[in-house]
Amino acid sequence: MTTTPGTTVRSLLPGTGSDAALVTVEGDVLDHTSLAQEVDRLAGQLAAAGIGPNDRVAVVLPNGPEMALTLLAVMSAGCAAPLNPKYTEDEFAFYLGDLHPAALVTVEGGAPAATSVAGDTPVLHVVGSGLQLDFAVGAAAERQGAGRRQPPGDRQPPGDRQPAGDDQALVLHTSGTTSRPKIVPLRQRHLAASARNIAAALGLGAGDRSLNVMPLFHIHGIMAGMLAPLSAGGAVVATPGFDAFSFGRWLNDLRPTYYSAVPTMHHLVLARTRPAQPVSLRFVRSSSSSLPRPVLDQLRSTFGVPVIEAYGMTEATHQMTTNPLPPGEAKPGSVGLPAGIEVGIVDKAKAFLPPRQPGEVVIRGATVVDGYENNPGANEDAFFDGWFRTGDEGFLDEDGYLFLTGRIKEQINRGGEKISPLEVEEVLLGHAAVAEAAVFAIPDERLGEDVGAIVVPAEGKAPTEAELRKHVRERLTAFKVPRTILVASEIPKGATGKVQRIGLAEKLGLAGGQARPATQ
Repeated sequence: MTTTPGTTVRSLLPGTGSDAALVTVEGDVLDHTSLAQEVDRLAGQLAAAGIGPNDRVAVVLPNGPEMALTLLAVMSAGCAAPLNPKYTEDEFAFYLGDLHPAALVTVEGGAPAATSVAGDTPVLHVVGSGLQLDFAVGAAAERQGAGRRQPPGDRQPPGDRQPAGDDQALVLHTSGTTSRPKIVPLRQRHLAASARNIAAALGLGAGDRSLNVMPLFHIHGIMAGMLAPLSAGGAVVATPGFDAFSFGRWLNDLRPTYYSAVPTMHHLVLARTRPAQPVSLRFVRSSSSSLPRPVLDQLRSTFGVPVIEAYGMTEATHQMTTNPLPPGEAKPGSVGLPAGIEVGIVDKAKAFLPPRQPGEVVIRGATVVDGYENNPGANEDAFFDGWFRTGDEGFLDEDGYLFLTGRIKEQINRGGEKISPLEVEEVLLGHAAVAEAAVFAIPDERLGEDVGAIVVPAEGKAPTEAELRKHVRERLTAFKVPRTILVASEIPKGATGKVQRIGLAEKLGLAGGQARPATQ
């Protein structure tokens, strides 16, 4: 298969080498030569089914080697649109209706909610398992003439053309909480540049092995877990998804050199994992939301390796900044230095601010999306002079390290006093009886908004609301003390383990307009 050198997903696969490239949790291995051959073979099957550059293929598969191979093949033939297999029928109806895919790839009988609303979208079934797959046209799609129909819209039949740098490779939706999720179309060149940026920042090489525990329908797992190590000649352990109970065995048996995860996963790792032998890890990486300092410190002491925090988002093809590995300095509380892109801080008038002055984080560079799809209003709001507004608040220090203070829209406005949820969460997590915490806005008739919190107790602990409020009151000014603190067994999270503070009060039954009285 011929590709435009350096600017496509396929160009990230070395295509030669006997070193491991894709590894299953059972220990089965494809080397780099075999992986490239398999990806090309499967991409050829997709082309034979009518899939060409920019044709969107909805992929609904569980995590694992099947999902990894399918994604690589789809992105090497057309454009992947991976979706969470746990979506409901209504959610699949929305996403498939929004994407207009040329095909849906799943396992026969494995995604009834998706196939039931697929309509006339041809369905390709993954046949086989592990590292030996084929794509077969589903019976319903066969009756509809899949593989022989004209591509939808004004797209042309694929012919022999392979995806080029400007073609779309991956389409994801933003995780909207208060409005319709926006379509983020990422081009082949975006993914190629991001994978190489991440690999360079982490110093990845042929000897590195990623234990990918992030879902492959999320940009974090696709980029940091899979494409970055492959681009450097390293390997990916394609796990069936995060499993705190299996994590220790995977570490011991599969000998990864790093894993990248969200903070909630790190916390669960610490609760379940004690290395039975010296770990093979070279470092641990955290991204997608703020890593509490206590969790960072415990990860370091548990594994005895550097723990680096990075900052990423879908619109930037994941990583924007990262703390450096030794001998570079990783600053506590910071998400690090720009990695392959430019980062700035602006005020409400879009004027750039000097070091230590907080404002909105803006970015530009080769990995930043060109714009949202069919959403001129969102594009007008998000882009200016080549810069993208992230919606995050933070500041740069004199050395160029970025410190985040929270989402601008998640800021709590308590009668004119602005409160960062992250600041209050850090204090709550400093209590010995608290394992997890989330702070959010509660509607209040008098103040407009007040501070609410939900915490998960540490194992064997039972903190009271009054005890936790006293702990916060001793460390923060009075207006930052949560009026309501719920103690619960879990915090509602999205599919990737991220807490979505916007809308959390409603989910918890606290959005009636008047917060309940605090317990003193």
